[in-house]
Amino acid sequence: MTQTFTPGAIFRQLIKKNNTKKPTQIVGTINAYTALQAEQAGHQALYLSGAGVSNASYGLPDLGMTSREDVLIDVRRITAKTNLPLLVDIDTGWGSSLNIHRTIQDMIRAGAAGVHIEDQVTEKRCGHRPNKKIVSAQEMQARIKAAVDARYDASFVIMARTDAFSNEGLSGAIDRANLYIESGADMLFPEAMHTLSQYKTFCTAVSVPVLANLTEFGSTPLFYLNELASTGISMALYPLTAFRAMSLASQKTYSTIFNTGSQTSLLSSLQKREDLYKTLNYTTDEAIMDQYLHIL
Repeated sequence: MTQTFTPGAIFRQLIKKNNTKKPTQIVGTINAYTALQAEQAGHQALYLSGAGVSNASYGLPDLGMTSREDVLIDVRRITAKTNLPLLVDIDTGWGSSLNIHRTIQDMIRAGAAGVHIEDQVTEKRCGHRPNKKIVSAQEMQARIKAAVDARYDASFVIMARTDAFSNEGLSGAIDRANLYIESGADMLFPEAMHTLSQYKTFCTAVSVPVLANLTEFGSTPLFYLNELASTGISMALYPLTAFRAMSLASQKTYSTIFNTGSQTSLLSSLQKREDLYKTLNYTTDEAIMDQYLHIL
């Protein structure tokens, strides 16, 4: 009998296989097309950022203004086009324990491998912005417990993100992390740390895999993978790198067309039609369509 692996099981096995000797790279995608590009580049795990959904899909800042269904739309589109495990940012879970319960079950049905839920207040903000406020450790434990109890697929990953480092320091973040593990968190995401030694201390103090968020222009330096490996980090996250590159490219493109009246000077920096077709496996689908044309 062929064994079927769920997205969560695939994600867990990937982290276990790579372990801390080579942290698993998890790259951010904002839509199904960039998910295909990441897969074809060789990546093995994907990420959907709450900021990515807010910024790219809705043109909004990352201030908790998008809903569960807003995020699920993008989750479904991505998981429909790739079998790579997808980790999803669910912010604070969108409300009460009942809302968290529904969120987890909806994410499993949508094909996600796991989620991370954070300990900020409901009026949350980007983890690399000032004036973050966090809930009590007990309230966050209740969020995690609700998430764990809701999953009907035991392999689905519940990752706890803590923003406590900015408010309570390293020892506070570690204390919270261990409480979150007691409540059932499978993995940890300490946000906005500054040094390799802080990551090493954190990883040594906890018993589950730890993720480092390498978002650009934030509080955390852009450490290389081998540097993170030396600290015990299991996962390296690049949440919006491709989106930032795309955004700058499109900004320059629109300005050039407006200012020069032509896109001619941009041709060398544009993706060629053949490369688009290759990414989408266009000719295969076109051939399927063609074989039925004689019926019409």
